Amino acid sequence: MTTKVLIYGGSGGIGSSLSRLLHSQGYNIHIVGRNEIKLSALAAELDCGYTCGNVTDKSLFNRVSQDSGDTLSGLVYAVGTINLRSIARLTEEDFLHDFRVNALGAALAVQAALPALKKSQVISSIVLFSSVAVTQGFSFHTSVSMAKGAVHGLTLALAAELAPKVRVNAIAPSLTQTPLAEGIIRNDQIASNLAAQHPLERLGTPEDISAMAAFLISPEAGWITGQIFGVDGGRSTLHK
Repeated sequence: MTTKVLIYGGSGGIGSSLSRLLHSQGYNIHIVGRNEIKLSALAAELDCGYTCGNVTDKSLFNRVSQDSGDTLSGLVYAVGTINLRSIARLTEEDFLHDFRVNALGAALAVQAALPALKKSQVISSIVLFSSVAVTQGFSFHTSVSMAKGAVHGLTLALAAELAPKVRVNAIAPSLTQTPLAEGIIRNDQIASNLAAQHPLERLGTPEDISAMAAFLISPEAGWITGQIFGVDGGRSTLHK
């Protein structure tokens, strides 16, 4: 039985953590990323296939489909941006770039992988990534919240359209300690202040997020679809 999972953002903080976790659980994986040095090193470590490219290049998705094989049991699109600026400083290019990377890229990844997902002998699973910022209304998050809000809508629409053969869910993390977030949390005092805004009083780790993603990919989540899961230290629902 094929249990191959395709992971976009495989060389990133969350994507690499998830790749290692799924590999340890016996899954075959194929990773996609734009940093060929990191990507090839991880592929060698896990003895898996990989495709290097940028999700803003629409030709990438067909290449990935050719490289990853004709049957998939899962797809994870762990790709994102953190573009924090006031509305006055955002350009049209900012908005378009964030939308392409976060939302359009997710839709095109699903579109290209769908024939392989439908060939799975088990119900296949798609995991996308939203953000706690979509529901919380943070200042300076206009562009990323718009883009991730589109992912929220995409998740629900796909879950309805692809049931019962394919499950579709999303994870909405809060600030997580990944290379993508280094520009925000490299200052210890700022990182400490941000951690204190979470009821659990710490920032997320890649392992926190990848554990949820691995569960949603697994058969144990077989009756879960159309959901947005806040893995956020309580920030989206609790106020101290």
